[in-house]
Amino acid sequence: MTTSIDPSTTLVCHQCGTLNRTPRGRPLSAGKCGRCAASLSTPHPVEIDGAKLARLQARDTGAFIVDVWAPWCGPCRMMAPAYDEAAGKFADRVRLFKLNSDENQPAAASLGIRGVPTLIAYHDGRQVAHQSGAQTGPGLNRWIDAALSTA
Repeated sequence: MTTSIDPSTTLVCHQCGTLNRTPRGRPLSAGKCGRCAASLSTPHPVEIDGAKLARLQARDTGAFIVDVWAPWCGPCRMMAPAYDEAAGKFADRVRLFKLNSDENQPAAASLGIRGVPTLIAYHDGRQVAHQSGAQTGPGLNRWIDAALSTA
C-alpha cells in the first residue's frame, strides 16, 4: 500500500479570499490568484481584518506572519519600516500581514494578545512562533528566518 503525499500548499488570496493550490517550494511571486489574478506574494505588508485572519488560520497551509499592532503604539510605529523592508526581502518565502488590534479587538483577544506589537508566525496551518515586543532590522530578519526554519 502506498500513501500519496500532497506536494502542494494552499494559500488564501489576501485580496479576494479564494483558496489557491501552488506547488510546495515555488516562489510566492510566481503565483497569482486563480480568481482575481492578484499576486500571492506580499512585497509590502497587507492589512487584514479579523475575518481574513480567521480564514488564513483555518485554511492556509503556507507560511505567513501577522504583526498585531495599534496606531497609538510608539514601538509599533518604530517597527513598521523594518517590517515593510522584511516583506520585500522575504516576499518569495512568506507573506506578511498586519492586524490593527484597535479595529479588530475580538481577533486580537482570540490570539491572546496582551501587548503590542506582537508577531505570530504560521506554517502548515499551525502557529510556529510568537514574539512580543518590537523587532527591527537584523533582529527582525533573524526572527523571521528562525520562525521559517522551525516550520
